[in-house]
Amino acid sequence: MFAWKRTLWRTLHRVSADPGGPNRPEEAEGVARESAAGEVHRTRHRRRHAATGPGDGRDRGTDGDEPEAVATPEATTGVVPPALEPARPRRRRQFPKPPGGHRLFLVFGGVVLLIALAVGVHYYLQSLAWESTDDAFIEGRIVQIGPKVAGQVLRVAVQDNQAVRLGDLLVEIDPRDFEARAAQARANLAASESRLMGARLGVDVMRATAGGGLEQATSAVLTAEAQEAAARDKLAQANAEVQVATASAEQTRAEAAAHEAEASRAAADAQRYQDLAPEGSVSRQEVDRAVATAKSAEAALEAVRKKIAAADAHVAQARAAVQVATQSLRQAASQVAEAAGRLTAAGAAPDQVASMRAQVQTSDAEIAQMRAALALAELQLSYTRIVAPVDGRVTKRTVEAGSYVQVGQALLAVVPNDFWVVANFKETQLGRIRPGRPAEIRVDAYPDRRFRGHVDSIQSGAGARFSLLPPENASGNYVKVVQRVPVKIVFDEPADPSHPLGPGMSVVPSVRVTARPGD
Repeated sequence: MFAWKRTLWRTLHRVSADPGGPNRPEEAEGVARESAAGEVHRTRHRRRHAATGPGDGRDRGTDGDEPEAVATPEATTGVVPPALEPARPRRRRQFPKPPGGHRLFLVFGGVVLLIALAVGVHYYLQSLAWESTDDAFIEGRIVQIGPKVAGQVLRVAVQDNQAVRLGDLLVEIDPRDFEARAAQARANLAASESRLMGARLGVDVMRATAGGGLEQATSAVLTAEAQEAAARDKLAQANAEVQVATASAEQTRAEAAAHEAEASRAAADAQRYQDLAPEGSVSRQEVDRAVATAKSAEAALEAVRKKIAAADAHVAQARAAVQVATQSLRQAASQVAEAAGRLTAAGAAPDQVASMRAQVQTSDAEIAQMRAALALAELQLSYTRIVAPVDGRVTKRTVEAGSYVQVGQALLAVVPNDFWVVANFKETQLGRIRPGRPAEIRVDAYPDRRFRGHVDSIQSGAGARFSLLPPENASGNYVKVVQRVPVKIVFDEPADPSHPLGPGMSVVPSVRVTARPGD
């Protein structure tokens, strides 16, 4: 298929190699085209001859005459076998030698060999002075931000990947419920302070009046007892007067009975004398005397009756005095009991002072409790404003305004600008790595930039030993695997805003394990 191309190339090579050949490119190109055309003609003739077969009896000569007929099995039997494509001999493809001879090839090969040798020597020397690994990543602190109180999100003040500084507002939760709780805690604290002030004043008053109150109560008891004794005496005197008045009234009544009998006799005598006077049995003088005696007896009876009324009045007055004395005695007894009570109360004044002091201490404890409740309410109110705890960038923001969040729910994360590299070196590379060794860090994201750093520390143990499922080498078949040990490398340069870094980025650190000249 590409025979004419091969012919063209061979002709060009032959013409260029033949010193007596055409000197102009046009002549060489013409010769090549003629040779290529002849080759193409011969190739087509061979293909046509192979397709018709040697036994068809139509093969013509070069002079145009018909060839002689040849007896073939196909002609005698009449059976035409299937045409078989003749086997073509496989030719090895031979490329011509490059123009210019072997000298240019040898020069080019020598230059390539020198370059390869220089590169190999450089990398060999580098391997002696540096230890490197591509199993390394940037690590950093990721601060997860979550609310300390539950509530509805009022506002989200940051966006994804936004730079924030310490104290900047991130999320604000609806503070109205917490403001009401803080106001209630302030009111409770004010009430407790008022109760404490009253208790302290009561203690002062009780302490000031305790001594004088005892003496006054003692004096009041003595006075009340004296008044009670006087009332008792008055009552006894009144009872005696009642008895005297009663006896005098009885005596007067007896006298009245005698005078009444005398008056009745005198009246009877006067009536008899008056009845006998007409007959002259008695004198007029005797009659008058009898009448006068009767009148005198009547007058004496009347006087005795008045004395009885006076005696009854005196008895009634004495009895009233008894009632007054009895009432006075009762009042005196009540005053005695009241004074005794005041005396008892005055005697218990120290206990009352101690009790009021206990109330003061209780009020102090209540105030401390209310202050703690107020501080807690104000603290929860401050938790409604979620601020950035460190400088960094906002990542993984999942909170939106209006959503209800719970305590500890992950809202977003802040990544500080404090990064380091964790390089997992093979344990065979740790022989010359020491803390403090300088290092060069190439970040895959910035291939044109080299960061400087130094080895901070080496982990005490292979990384596989601290994995979730550490290997159990004592069970089953053991295959020795080179372990990797994490090495912490810190950056010596401050963060570059034009080349931002982040946790998880792939790096290739190289640690210098030999000292530089002059170090």
